[in-house]
Amino acid sequence: MKQTKVIITLFITVFFVLSCSQQKARRPISQSSGTFMRESADRNKKLIALEESKIDSIIKSNPEANYISSKKGYWYVYESKNDQDTLRPRKGDIAYYNYEIKDLRGNIIYSEMELKPQEYHVDKEQNIIIGLRHGIKLMHKKEKITFLFPSHVAYGYHGDENKIGANQPIICTVTLNDFKPEESKSLEKK
Repeated sequence: MKQTKVIITLFITVFFVLSCSQQKARRPISQSSGTFMRESADRNKKLIALEESKIDSIIKSNPEANYISSKKGYWYVYESKNDQDTLRPRKGDIAYYNYEIKDLRGNIIYSEMELKPQEYHVDKEQNIIIGLRHGIKLMHKKEKITFLFPSHVAYGYHGDENKIGANQPIICTVTLNDFKPEESKSLEKK
């Protein structure tokens, strides 16, 4: 009996040693060469160049407007400027604004009436497009600015899943009605 246990234990040990020693590491089924990432980057560069050339043609077709190129990848022009005020919305302030959205041909996608007056907690909310997050911080009270946003600072490759399509550059005209520090909003509620 004891001899049988030894033989069985020896057999199981030999079985495990042999089965484990013959395993080789599996090779990946597919190997990434980086071509997908390069192709994707090339597609994005071409898309941005195409959008920027369309925006450039809008700017050139309106030579009396003084378009300003931002460091964030969009262009803007003042419709009405407020040289009296020096303050701009900062992180934590609450900005009150109206806006409308057009396509690059000037067709209204969303009217100011549809979008209604907006309230934005500067740099604390993610529910507005990147271009507007940056653009609102450029404005003084009572200013009206028209922004030309390429799709990558607008609604991107998803669009808004309603009226704005994938990779669609847009024109946004924004009026900053007012802004207040966040603390004043909490004081008003008391």
